[in-house]
Order: sequence, then C-alpha cells, then structure tokens
Amino acid sequence: MDLIDVARHQPEWGGVLAQVGMDKIALPVVLEGQSIVANVDIGVSLDDAEQRGIHMSRLYQSIQAVAGMELTPEVLKQVLSQCLQAHETISSKASIRISGEIPLERSALISDFKGWKTYPFELSAQLDEQGYHLALGCHIGYSSTCPCSAALARQLIQARFEKDFDQDEGLSFEQVHQWLGATSGIVATPHSQRSDAHVQLQLDPEIEQWPLLTLIDRVEATLGTALQTAVKRVDEQAFALANGQNLMFCEDAARRLSALLKPWPQALTFALKVIHAESLHAHDAVAAHHGVCEALDR
Repeated sequence: MDLIDVARHQPEWGGVLAQVGMDKIALPVVLEGQSIVANVDIGVSLDDAEQRGIHMSRLYQSIQAVAGMELTPEVLKQVLSQCLQAHETISSKASIRISGEIPLERSALISDFKGWKTYPFELSAQLDEQGYHLALGCHIGYSSTCPCSAALARQLIQARFEKDFDQDEGLSFEQVHQWLGATSGIVATPHSQRSDAHVQLQLDPEIEQWPLLTLIDRVEATLGTALQTAVKRVDEQAFALANGQNLMFCEDAARRLSALLKPWPQALTFALKVIHAESLHAHDAVAAHHGVCEALDR
C-alpha cells in the first residue's frame, strides 16, 4: 500500500519561511577531547512559497551521521551541505547550532587539589549563498568584588582604628599586628558576588578547530578570579587575595574582556555581556559590548 504524503499537497497559506527544522536533538559528540551529549538545533530556509514543508527526516539523518565524531568546523560544513543538497530545489540556507556543557578539570590555586567544572558553550554554523559562517560562544563564571564597597570597608576600619587608639599613644608592632588580626578591628568587609561572562566570536570560516578551550582559559586569566572547585584553606586565602587585587565593577570586567577579544586572531567580530549577581542589591549589574575584531579591520 502506498502511504500518503500530505507534505506534497499544496499549502493552504503560501509564503516563504526563513527557517524550518528541529531543535534540541540529543547527540553524542566529541569536543576538546571530551565525549559529551549536546543539543542540536538544525534547519533550512523554505524558499518555495508553494512547497508545504521540508524533509525533516533528511535533516535528522544528516546530523545522526556525525554522532560520536569530533565536531570540527569542516564536519559541520559537510552536514549543512548535505542538508542543502537534500532540499536543493526549495532551500538556499542551512544552519546548525550545537549547545551543551563541556567538563574541564581545574587545579586549585596553591594546593594539589583538583576538581571538575562545566562550561556552557554554543557552536553555530550557517551555509548560504554568501558563504560559510561560524560563531563560538561560551559562559565563564568568576567572582567580582565591588571597588566601592572595598573603599567603604577600608574607611570603617580606619575609623575603628582611630576609636581604639589615641593619636598620641605609642603603638608597638605587636599591638597593631594583633589588632589587624581581630574581628573587632577589621569591622567591615567588601561585598562580592558570583558573576558570569558571556562571550561570543564570529570566526574566520577557514579555521580548522574551535578555539573553545583557549577562549575559556584566556577569559579566566583576564578576569583573574575564576570560580574554584575543590580547595584547601591555603587556596581559599589565595582566592581572597586574588579578589582583593582584582576589584571590579561590571564596567571594568567588560572593558578587560573587550581588550582581550578585539585582537583575537581569526575572529571577525565579538560580543560580550557580563552579569554581576549583586549580593547588595536584589537586581543584577550588567555591562555589554560588541565590535569588529582587528583581523577584520586589517
């Protein structure tokens, strides 16, 4: 018995569509040497106004063919080419988005402790009449300590010192040393919060590998206060020092990242957003920026 295919019927409402496809397809992949399960969004344009629909199963088969493989830019280009070949009379654009979380082992700041942390990422590719387009995005967590709060805390400590000691009193090193180590002396501490950096690069379509790990490492190094995993007290003290030496408003963090991303090799444009989940306020402090990379300026 021949099965009816209603997708071949004339649509009741004609018109072209920018994209038709599927979202959240589970797919095992390899990225930066890690085997993970990612979510895949894939689709093609529907350029024929009189075509009722696309061939969804052909898209699914194209992406399933690369299950378990290293998802290089070239592999994604081949997938998109297959999608367009399967819809050559009705589509001129194919796009794919791979998202998930990559686990990376991180060492403690001082001790020999290690632990695992996951980083949300997004790989995007599009093939159309203008060519091949690539983008890479990721989220990196860090700690931010408020410069204003730090200054106000220092002012309170100074005021407490004036209260506890007479100006004409001859103080010994031991007295000051003990006072600095007592909670009665250090009466205030600045507020800090867990923060998040969202960064995205539009990449040269000729790149052979995604610079995901490099991007994560350099963003963490630029901000200086990456979130930790397993720690000993010596690591926690080192983290406190790092925060004290990296006081940041959200504007400061955004400017640091802009200076990092603008000269990024083999990148065309960049975009970033930082979110400081304020411990003082019930709202977040945010800053964002985007621009053209120096590689495209030249």
